[in-house]
Amino acid sequence: MKQSIKLLLEDGTEFNGFSFGCEKSVSGEVVFNTSMVGYTESLTDPSYKGQILVLTYPLVGNYGVPGDKLENELFRFYESYSMHISGLIISDYTEEYSHWNGAKSLGDWLKESQVPGIYGIDTRELTKILREKGTMLGKIIFNNQDVPLYDPSKDNLVAQVSTKEKKVYGNGKYKVVLIDCGVKYNIIRNLIKRDVTVTLVPWDYDFSGDEYDGIFISNGPGDPKQCKTTIENLSKAYNGEKPITGICLGNQLMALAAGGDTFKLKYGHRSHNQPCIQVGTDKAFVTSQNHGYATDNDTLTNDWEPLFINLNDGTNEGVKHKSKPFFSSQFHPEASSGPTDTEFLFDMFIENMKKAI
Repeated sequence: MKQSIKLLLEDGTEFNGFSFGCEKSVSGEVVFNTSMVGYTESLTDPSYKGQILVLTYPLVGNYGVPGDKLENELFRFYESYSMHISGLIISDYTEEYSHWNGAKSLGDWLKESQVPGIYGIDTRELTKILREKGTMLGKIIFNNQDVPLYDPSKDNLVAQVSTKEKKVYGNGKYKVVLIDCGVKYNIIRNLIKRDVTVTLVPWDYDFSGDEYDGIFISNGPGDPKQCKTTIENLSKAYNGEKPITGICLGNQLMALAAGGDTFKLKYGHRSHNQPCIQVGTDKAFVTSQNHGYATDNDTLTNDWEPLFINLNDGTNEGVKHKSKPFFSSQFHPEASSGPTDTEFLFDMFIENMKKAI
């Protein structure tokens, strides 16, 4: 028997559907993603911490969920150690999946992860509301068990998803300190395959006394200004010459450490098809994105300049230092499940380390 469940937005808008996940009530920030594939990767992306995710693609669950295969001590088909979304909202759902790599249904995975899911929702109408009014708080209410509205932006979500201890991956020539603000595993995979020894450290770790060839700042959830310790550590590192790069939240943290500012976007960028142009060139790239905040180009200091710009709304998609080997991207060059148009940015980081050694 189908169990009814509802989504209630903070403006009072209500949607009714059916449960296919964990049967509990939750609250969080309601956001939408327009990607056609990649729900396994999205649900395990730590950048979605505290958020209720709406998938706009109408067919979800058809290829199930892969198994827990390990590769380099990382789950091969996931982007982190667990599911991070607070809830999942979709239009249509099929329990009968078909894929060579499928090990369980999406519904079973949600139940195992204690995450509620709703289907039978008009996600087109819901997305229109979020685009027009902006990202809103909301709550999934099961069996009339109400919960208070929760605003995740008020918490330091990075501290919740970051590693609690140092971890080492790979055994390569180049030594990289990877600051874990909510890292996606594919960042680690891309570094390892480029002959890198990755030392994963907590978000607030003081790496100034460590030996390394480069610093890498990962993606992550929430307001970047919550990461004051990370910003302070990066600001000190700017006095040196060792290569530094960042992805997504890492881009915002690098800008803040350089004296710039960030702001919250109306409804964020979450898709596999955001076009970006490299500043000073006619090169455009198709990118994967997941962020609710952006760097303010007008606040960059004289030593810094934009590296990429979003062709849809003109917002910042990366920064670079004018003389030192520091650069970042707001989008995901490690994108899994794609596109991979900008994976060359990892090669740029490696080349910067080669020149510095």
